[in-house]
Amino acid sequence: MKIITTGMLKKERHAFIIRQINLHNKVLSSDLGLQLQVSEDTVRRDLNELSESGKIIKVHGGALSKSFHFPYEQKDVYAQDSKKEVARKAIGLVSEGMTVLTGGGTTMLEMARLVPDDLEATFFTISPVVALELSEKKMLTVILIGGTLNKNAQVNMGSKTIADLSEIGVDLCFLGTNGIDLKEGITDSEWEVLQVKKAMIGASARIAIMCIGEKLNSVKKMKVCSLNTIDYLITDLASNDPKLQSYEAHTKVI
Repeated sequence: MKIITTGMLKKERHAFIIRQINLHNKVLSSDLGLQLQVSEDTVRRDLNELSESGKIIKVHGGALSKSFHFPYEQKDVYAQDSKKEVARKAIGLVSEGMTVLTGGGTTMLEMARLVPDDLEATFFTISPVVALELSEKKMLTVILIGGTLNKNAQVNMGSKTIADLSEIGVDLCFLGTNGIDLKEGITDSEWEVLQVKKAMIGASARIAIMCIGEKLNSVKKMKVCSLNTIDYLITDLASNDPKLQSYEAHTKVI
């Protein structure tokens, strides 16, 4: 976790908080306190002010980006062009007759929009929003994995989701990530999310991680899997970008 120096002005703290929320979709107040080296009361006041100004969505224990909470609204999506490039590369891995499993989020939604209208395939997803977008493709079979809807992340979670995932087997799984690092691998900040992602990995023959280049070399508290577990790392960066060179030893970079 990156620690920054003390003495930041409120305006600088707010800019830092907004970037972290946009980059990772959700942040925890406790993490922000450590990163900013300020008290929980200061973080709480900052989040309240940003929420009141309509820049973030404050939730219990932290905050969400507006585009993550309302992914079907295409305005104000952070790094949308980069996410569209990730989606464009990802859809190139899907071929006729495949069985695919997806998570949720804005990048996954961009990929759903790019599925060719004449593609025959089966898509499982834990995201009702992604399922609705995929349902527009007439040749697809779309199956929504059940469970309890996490209203913040807009995906299904819980014991039923994990149980349903244990009963399927897919050719390819597309996952987003909260953190990715050479040493720590794929990481996340929430236990419930971690368990669902592990179940998705267990149900899949191949794993593709989708993330914008800004997320590279970031670490969250809980480990989902090592880099060697994943088959593809899909970013918006050019394949010869120096930031990706070290990752090529662990997985196929696209």
